[in-house]
Amino acid sequence: MEVTLDKQYPVAAGVDAAWTVLSDMNELATCMPGAQITEVIDATHYKGSVRVKVGPAVAAFAGTIEVLALDPATRTLKMIGKGADKGGSSASMELTAKLVPAEGGNSTLEGHAEVIVNGKFAQFGGRMMTSVSDMILGQFADVFSQKAQALQGAATPGAEAGVGPETTAKPAAPVVAKEFNALGLVWALVKNFFAGLFGSKS
Repeated sequence: MEVTLDKQYPVAAGVDAAWTVLSDMNELATCMPGAQITEVIDATHYKGSVRVKVGPAVAAFAGTIEVLALDPATRTLKMIGKGADKGGSSASMELTAKLVPAEGGNSTLEGHAEVIVNGKFAQFGGRMMTSVSDMILGQFADVFSQKAQALQGAATPGAEAGVGPETTAKPAAPVVAKEFNALGLVWALVKNFFAGLFGSKS
């Protein structure tokens, strides 16, 4: 089953700070809930994993990432990720992400992704997969924006209140996405379904 996604997310930082996060695969991976880079093979090839929590159980997906293009001039990243779990399910995603300037010195993260899912996850259907992807990408975008904002703030002298030109601001705690909880996601989908159902009748 294939799902195509075209998204735009506001980033509370300029394109330079946001590009620093987008072009660093280790930093970028920590924006995705439950994801991490486990091995750097070379400058364009990585191994990684994603943990998905379902109640007390934890499912682990192992995979690879290949950076197809990284263009600082247009601030564009193209990559493909492939992964599988022990149960035989697999997924691949070809992603193009681009940063463009926005009002107020901020930026916008534009993304186009083509996701192919095989195995038990394909049984959820396109609508469910789109809803799941929307929620995961929403979390990703929130953490990405926080990382870029923290980086921009750290690079600006006296950006924090009470910090003078001769005083160095304390480094902020690392921003990392929380582990993905599938039960929480399913519950959120159920609530959204009923909210839409009853909202349409009111």
